[in-house]
Amino acid sequence: MDDRLLRTPEPKPGDVLMIGAEASVQFAGDRHLTFRVISVDRKPTYHGWVWLTGYVIDERGFAADRREVFVQRRGLYRLPKRQPTAQPTKERR
Repeated sequence: MDDRLLRTPEPKPGDVLMIGAEASVQFAGDRHLTFRVISVDRKPTYHGWVWLTGYVIDERGFAADRREVFVQRRGLYRLPKRQPTAQPTKERR
């Protein structure tokens, strides 16, 4: 995985994750997802696995599709938080 990615053992709402083959074979190769978490299901499941609900983020950075995914925690990578860009200010006259 990319050095810019931070491994995240416990995802939380608001995280933007890279979900690939390490998380589940269904996300291998070009099927990987950039995923914004909106909820984490706390119901018990198989050790090391978790159900996440969130939005698939498209190449423009917009939420494209709401999904629920079943993935291995150790295969999740959190993308660094984007810094807000400064808004141009209007000059007063």
